[in-house]
Amino acid sequence: MAAAWLYDGRSPVRRDVDVAAAGDALVVDGERVAADDLSGIDHDHARVFGRDGHPGWRLGFDSPPPADIAAILPARQKFGRWIDRHGLWRAAVVATVVSAVLVVGVLSAPRWIAPLIPMSVERRLGDTLIGDIDSHSCSGKGGQAALDALAARIEPGRADLRVRAVPVPMVNAITLPGGTILIFDGLLKQAAGPDELAGVLGHEIGHVRHRDTLKGLLREAGLTILTGGANGALANNAGMVVALRYSRDAEGDADDYAIDALRRAHVSPVQTAGFFQRLAKQGDASGALAWLSSHPVSADRRARFLNSRGTGPVTPALDATQWRALSTMCAGDRQAEWWRPF
Repeated sequence: MAAAWLYDGRSPVRRDVDVAAAGDALVVDGERVAADDLSGIDHDHARVFGRDGHPGWRLGFDSPPPADIAAILPARQKFGRWIDRHGLWRAAVVATVVSAVLVVGVLSAPRWIAPLIPMSVERRLGDTLIGDIDSHSCSGKGGQAALDALAARIEPGRADLRVRAVPVPMVNAITLPGGTILIFDGLLKQAAGPDELAGVLGHEIGHVRHRDTLKGLLREAGLTILTGGANGALANNAGMVVALRYSRDAEGDADDYAIDALRRAHVSPVQTAGFFQRLAKQGDASGALAWLSSHPVSADRRARFLNSRGTGPVTPALDATQWRALSTMCAGDRQAEWWRPF
């Protein structure tokens, strides 16, 4: 038997009580209390226990209880009930495995989730990221008509594509969810001709057809949730799309799509290979790192375009008048505001 104090949860009065061991239970002031109902409570100077189903019930020992009572009481917790029961190292291994499974699940889930999302929903997400895309796009005379002609040459008969040029000085092109492709003015200025731009556009169309941007955003959203950053900012942050990184397989598949599209359109892929090589050499001096960081260009990728040239006839993707209108279509437009924070 041991002396203890008790708050019974019904009265605010603390009472001194006697506690005795009785098999797998305690007898507290004449009342039987099952050991499984007891839980330890952190306290600086005494061992204090609560009782399941009895709010406010507290049993405290100001001095260590006898061995028979101590054997019934819950052991003092160092890390938490589950960890203390199974051991720190075993718990750490289990936690590591569970975390790895969660991360793998988050990284792989977009591949099968994305096809289940209707394209109309994906397009609304893309519109949310930037807003009214036509209000941001360049308006130089004949430029949009030339860009539409280039898109139709590379991907004929697909009215679901929206290709726009925007007055952003970075050498880049991005694909928004829902089939909208933005060509930055910096890329228009860097391209030496329509065939170079045709290869880049074909690559971005490949990302559209494979829904790579949606998969990437789903992956980023899942990782954000895992790391505790789910704050609803995804649907309002165009910078996430600008900085999105595609996997090596996604980049390779988009290249294959572009090469097939150029072949069907009878446009030479050689100029695209030269464009990639020129960007890699110029690097940050031309602002090309914007493109290279989100679409890394390896020697193998350049060689794939170079070696894909066929023996049949090819013609320029656009005529000289169309290319002049397209390449200068952003000249009189104010620099877009939405990209500045990124």
